[in-house]
Amino acid sequence: MAAETSATQNSRHGTDPLVLGRRIRHARTAAGLTLRELAAAVGSTTSQLSLVENGRREPRLSLLTALAEALGTSPAALLSPEPPPDRRAMLEIALERAQRSPVFASLGVPPVRPGRRLPMDALESLVALHAELDRRARAAIATPEEARRINTELRLEMQARNNYVPEIEEMAEEFVRSVGYTGGALTHHMVSQMADRLGFTIIHVDDLPHSTRTITDLENGRIYLPPASIPGGYGLRSLALQAMAHRIFGHENPRNYGDFLRQRQELAYFTACCLVPRFAALAFLEKKKAVKDLAMEDFRDAFGVTHHSAAQRFTNLATAHLGIPVHFIRANSDGDLYRGYENDGVPLPTDATGAIEGQLLCRKWAARAAFSRRNRTTEFFQYTDTPAGTYWCSTQTGSTTEQEFSITLGVPFAHAKWFRGRETTRRARSTCPDEGCCRRPRPELASRWREKSWPSAKMHAHVLRPLPSGTFPGVDDTEVYEFLQAHAPEA
Repeated sequence: MAAETSATQNSRHGTDPLVLGRRIRHARTAAGLTLRELAAAVGSTTSQLSLVENGRREPRLSLLTALAEALGTSPAALLSPEPPPDRRAMLEIALERAQRSPVFASLGVPPVRPGRRLPMDALESLVALHAELDRRARAAIATPEEARRINTELRLEMQARNNYVPEIEEMAEEFVRSVGYTGGALTHHMVSQMADRLGFTIIHVDDLPHSTRTITDLENGRIYLPPASIPGGYGLRSLALQAMAHRIFGHENPRNYGDFLRQRQELAYFTACCLVPRFAALAFLEKKKAVKDLAMEDFRDAFGVTHHSAAQRFTNLATAHLGIPVHFIRANSDGDLYRGYENDGVPLPTDATGAIEGQLLCRKWAARAAFSRRNRTTEFFQYTDTPAGTYWCSTQTGSTTEQEFSITLGVPFAHAKWFRGRETTRRARSTCPDEGCCRRPRPELASRWREKSWPSAKMHAHVLRPLPSGTFPGVDDTEVYEFLQAHAPEA
């Protein structure tokens, strides 16, 4: 009985039952045997062998051995992980799988039996049609409401983990140590070595499709990057590591928008762990905390990353290893909250669903107040009294080709003692979400100008723009495939 179970498990975990069944059918046909004749030869029944050949039942070891002997082959050959024996078998398997899918079931039509009487051209057409149906069903499209809901779920999941994922931390540490990293900034040469360990070569090109950051050629082992960093944050090391992370995590085509966002979250976290490895970051941060001199600009410069990356990476380690609750905010100059995280109770603005993206920050918070100063080369420090308590914040402003933005790292008042800039005398009071705090004009101004003004509003393109669709949202497949074809090495 143990041997019988072993054979079943081997098939289940090593060989697709459909492939095994088609391999048996191919060998039977090649041997000139009918199903009835083979059943008689191995002491089985035609109905049982039919189930085996159609991939609906896995043969036990005794039956598999008898089949192999009767067909003049071996069990190992039948269980081979190699592709199906011929194109027809491959297409029959593809049709069988398609007709067992939820997409086909939703059509409410009877399946077509992929027997020998089905003409090859009809089989080809059916498989192609099912492939297109599957592609359309898998297109990662989402409504704005769905995207916001998924983003909120992911943010709350990470909040519950203190924004810390030890499994990914360990993977990244092992990866960077494998190329000799010991501390400081991860070099471009080390990143190239990391790619080489995965079987990839990094190639810089100036004609990447406009809808992509990078493209990975899985067939020829190439990662295509732009010739220079993307303004606003995406450096070449980061782009290369994100491309590698897809391979390390074994990501497959996202089934839906939620899959797409979760994959993005995983690769972003892994990339941050490689650029600022935990063991090196903690050695730096613990030393700075001991002398009460934590500063994001020092952390940024020590590892050669952007201020955004440094502040966000700090949130991964601050609570889990330094015992400091923290919040992070990225906002644009209009006060729109672009990205946020907190486990310190700071009252980030939310809509009715709990989403924070696109919400308007209080004018009195450091994330917006920092834009009012003339000298923006250094960090801006401020204490803010809120309904949830008093918070100390450090804000750095920056700009992309499109707009200005601010990066804020903040902590509750009791933890400000660990940071440089805690001595600031700048203090503000916010009562948001009370609209009387900063959203309503002063009564005398409203009375003076309400009936005597007519502003011309700026139309934001994103209001009318649909969410990107496609297997990889926003990516133009045609451009990608034409790019790969143009850059593929000559055969």
